[in-house]
Amino acid sequence: MQLSDSREIAAPRPEVWANLLSAETLKDCVPGCQEMTGSAADGFEAVVVQKVGPVKATFKGAVTISDVVDGESLTLTGEGKGGAAGFAKGGAKVKLSDGDDGATRLEYDVEAKVGGKLAQLGSRIIDGFAKKMADQFFERFQQSVEGTAEETVAENDESSQDGDGEDKKKGWLGRVLGGKQDN
Repeated sequence: MQLSDSREIAAPRPEVWANLLSAETLKDCVPGCQEMTGSAADGFEAVVVQKVGPVKATFKGAVTISDVVDGESLTLTGEGKGGAAGFAKGGAKVKLSDGDDGATRLEYDVEAKVGGKLAQLGSRIIDGFAKKMADQFFERFQQSVEGTAEETVAENDESSQDGDGEDKKKGWLGRVLGGKQDN
């Protein structure tokens, strides 16, 4: 299964880059991730629980980062073993570039493979599941990074009060849509 897509993230490139290398951010973004330890330099160890069709498994594996061009691109490669369920492995080539209005454009190419009982489910189920996992990961990553950027902006913006002295903060979705978000 191969998938290519891109996202516009409302955060500066150095912040997006730092989050790509963060075990905490990656743990929060990988669907079903129970545990993520390690570092970008040494690689990460992960435990992920997933259900694919009728097969539910706990995958234990490693995530490595390679082909690093600081601040511009990298490759995330993961491989996990799920016991009797089989194995899953794949990777994502990620490229960052400057977007509009200080945002960062994140482009990715994902490739995934499975074996064992998982492979017996058929390519339609596996391809659909792999696409869903990739979409969820990058959606969560975007929300996580933009949330961090929003907190930084809110902390730096001392004048976020209306005429009555009440705090008025807009969430990232409110800023994008130009609407108000009441707390």
